[in-house]
Amino acid sequence: MTTGVVTSTRAVFLSERPGGDPGPQNFEIRDLPLAERTADQVVVRNLFMSVDPSMRGRLATSEMHYTTNFQVGAPLDGSALGVVVDGTDDVPAGSYVRHRLGWREHAVVDIAAATVIEPRGIDLHHWLGVLGQTGFTAYVGLVRAGGFRTGDTVFVSAAAGAVGSVAGQFAKLLGASRVLGSAGGPDKAALLTERFGFDEGIDYRERPIGDALRTVAPDGIDLYFDNVGGDHLVAALGSMNQRGRVALCGMISNGGPDSPPMDHLMNAILKRITLQGFIVRDHEDLRPEFEDQVADWLASGKLIAESTIHDGLDNAVDAFLSMLGGGNVGKMLVRLS
Repeated sequence: MTTGVVTSTRAVFLSERPGGDPGPQNFEIRDLPLAERTADQVVVRNLFMSVDPSMRGRLATSEMHYTTNFQVGAPLDGSALGVVVDGTDDVPAGSYVRHRLGWREHAVVDIAAATVIEPRGIDLHHWLGVLGQTGFTAYVGLVRAGGFRTGDTVFVSAAAGAVGSVAGQFAKLLGASRVLGSAGGPDKAALLTERFGFDEGIDYRERPIGDALRTVAPDGIDLYFDNVGGDHLVAALGSMNQRGRVALCGMISNGGPDSPPMDHLMNAILKRITLQGFIVRDHEDLRPEFEDQVADWLASGKLIAESTIHDGLDNAVDAFLSMLGGGNVGKMLVRLS
C-alpha cells in the first residue's frame, strides 16, 4: 500500500519539557515522514484537532493522569477529525473519521483506532466537541458517575469551558431543578446565564467560592460536577445535601502550594456523600444513547454548542496556551484545513 502523493506532513513536536508553565519555546513544528500504509490503515487529511486541559499533565513525567506522557523529540497527539484521502473498501476515500493522531496535518491511522463519523447534517467540528469526547464526558459524568436524578440542584465548576458548558445544559435538559456554575471573570460568569441557560453564574475571582455557593444555593446542592478540585471541591462538600453526589472529572487546580487540606473530606462521611471518579472510555456502552440524544438537542435548538476555533497548525500551540489561561469559551479547536 502507498500514501499516494502524501509522503510527509507537518507536525507539532515537544522540543523540551517545561520547567513550569509551558510556553512556545517548548514546541516546534517539523516535517514528519509518513510510512506506507498497510491494508489495515487509511491516510487521513486532518480537518480539526482538539486542544484539551489534560494535555498539560502529559507534558511532564508524572503518572497522575489516565494516558501516556508526551515524549521529547516526538510529535504530540490528541483527538482529531479528518477526511480519508487513501482508503480501503471498508473505509473509502471521502469518509470522515475521528482518531487520536492530531497535532499534524496528515496521519496514517489504524482502522481499528478510527471511528467513522456520519455527520447527520451537523457541523463537523461538533464531532470533536459536544458530540465527541467533550460532550460524552459531560453526559457520562452526570448520568452514570453522578447518578443524576430529576429535580437535582447541580453545581458545575469551570462551567464556561468545553465540558462544563455542556454539562450544565445537559443537566437542565434532563430535568434539574436548578443549575449553578462557576467561571473566572464577570463576562464568563454572565455568559453562563445569558448564553448557556444556567440559573446562577458565579465569578470565583470576585469572592471566595464557598461564600458565593452558600449565597446562591441556600438549600444546598445535590450533585457537583467537578472539573477543578481544590477550593471548588471544598466548597461543594460544604454545601452538599445529605447523600449528595460528586462526579470527579478533573482537578486542574490541585497540587499547588495553596491547595486546601483534604481534611474537608470528613464532610463525605458526615453527609454520606458519594464521590465517584470516572474515565470516559470505560463507558462506551452509553455512546449510542448519548449521540442520539445530543444530536436531537442540537437539531431542535435546545442545546448551545460553543467553540473557540484557531486556524492553522502554526497557531496550534497558541491555542493550547490560550486554553490553559482560560482564553476559550466552550471547546477549543484548531482548524487545519
